[in-house]
Amino acid sequence: MNSLDWVVLIGYFGVMIAIGLWSHKRVDNVSDFFTAGGKMPWWLSGISHHMSGYSAVMFTGYAGIAYQYGVTSFVTWSLPIAIGIGIGAKLFAPRLNRLRSRLHVASPLEYLKNRYNIQTQQALAWSGLLLKIVDVGAKWAAIATLLSVFTGISLTQGIFITGLITAVYCTVGGLWADALTELGQFVIQLFAGIAMLVTAMSKLDGFSTLWTVWDKLPEGHTDPTAGPYTVTFLLAYLFIKTFEYNGGMWNQAQRYMATDSAASATRSARLSAVLWLVWPTVLFFPMWCAPLLVHAQKPDASDSYALMTEQLLPHGLLGLVVVGFFSHTMAMCSSDANAISAVFTRDIAPVFSKAARNWSARAGLLAARLSTLGFLGLSMALATQINSPTFKDIISVVIKWVAGLMGPIAIPFMLGLLRRFRKSGPTAALTSWAAGLLAFFFTNYNFDGSVKTDVALQYQVALPLAISLVLYVVIGFIKPEDTPERDAIIEQINTDDDGPATGATVPAQGGPEDVTLAKGANRANGVQGGRGGQGVTD
Repeated sequence: MNSLDWVVLIGYFGVMIAIGLWSHKRVDNVSDFFTAGGKMPWWLSGISHHMSGYSAVMFTGYAGIAYQYGVTSFVTWSLPIAIGIGIGAKLFAPRLNRLRSRLHVASPLEYLKNRYNIQTQQALAWSGLLLKIVDVGAKWAAIATLLSVFTGISLTQGIFITGLITAVYCTVGGLWADALTELGQFVIQLFAGIAMLVTAMSKLDGFSTLWTVWDKLPEGHTDPTAGPYTVTFLLAYLFIKTFEYNGGMWNQAQRYMATDSAASATRSARLSAVLWLVWPTVLFFPMWCAPLLVHAQKPDASDSYALMTEQLLPHGLLGLVVVGFFSHTMAMCSSDANAISAVFTRDIAPVFSKAARNWSARAGLLAARLSTLGFLGLSMALATQINSPTFKDIISVVIKWVAGLMGPIAIPFMLGLLRRFRKSGPTAALTSWAAGLLAFFFTNYNFDGSVKTDVALQYQVALPLAISLVLYVVIGFIKPEDTPERDAIIEQINTDDDGPATGATVPAQGGPEDVTLAKGANRANGVQGGRGGQGVTD
């Protein structure tokens, strides 16, 4: 990188901070901070949902898969995500929106303490929080690895720089800042991705590369599944990503919650699904051609895209593509930080602190910002250890840990929204969660903690979710725990008379003694309910 590239990169950081400071004016309370007050346009929510779904791992770990195996990188990653989001557009997106508009919550998990019980809410909240620290740590490590290739700075310095910039805009501007910066990042990535595509084709056969390159690529490069990424893995990944990208990743749920109605949430999901189907092909095509252009130095070829960028692009465009790397990582990490902050301040803190149950609007907003900073700090500290023997490498963390552990956490949360699973109560939720986590451990590790090498990747990531799903359904059938209060909550989420529902009250969180959210929802609809907590109006 030369001075022109640095100008582009520093200018990008400046714009991100400016957007965060501007968004600060739109944040008056925790509802604004966590769900944009239910006022986010569907198209902005859709772009934000898409951008917050992947990071610089796309340009390191998945670039390595594309370099080694070719087209399978798209078929077994982006395609199942697109299909999964398309499925969830009607199944999950509108119901997640009703969590805010009907039950008036600011965190995706707030409804769980009344849908199940406080123990279930805490189990999912704590395990999800710890998993996201590891997940986001992998994202920081990925972008720092790329930054070190281009600038020569250390991994730790790269993590600190990217984390600091992200902390500024996402803590002052909340979800509005996340969404608006993600819109800007999408535009930047659009230009950067097209620039890389055109440059790669110009080095080969020009525009005709689109149809002439396939015979020149290494053998098996056009196979839809290859290596450890088998048909079984593809089906397992589709199953996992349907849950993960429709709300199992809490930051994705927030995008649906932030729109003004269930119908808008559905449109948002459909836009994100289309983007996932189309845009990654533009990014992946140069990666598929990479074996003809560069020679990767790392065994996993995770440096192939960075090398190609350095060797092919002129200065200025090089800086723009580096900015594109940052845009994806900062989008995901900032959105994750906001979601984790919501879960901590709305679900975890009130259980342990009486003061947290009675936070004023100002105190709640301060707690939200401080917890955001805390999460970013922990994930950045972990990122410096991401290549240790415990975590092995970036791609194993993202694929194995996140895909394998997300299912047991997402099953009770996501299926708890649906009428057909209303009989599955706390016993089903906690048992399926615990069994899924144990299944992940025993399929990946021996009793002494050493890593197993004789279990196929598809089973490592799919078995935990499959076991959780079966137990959740079977236990609900054997031991039904539906009650009128739980049924009332489910009906609020599943009713069809959808319309804009802004101006709702977000109740303060309470401890186990609180009345159900169903009563709060009935009260909001003109039906007398129980005692309510101190509210924060949008």
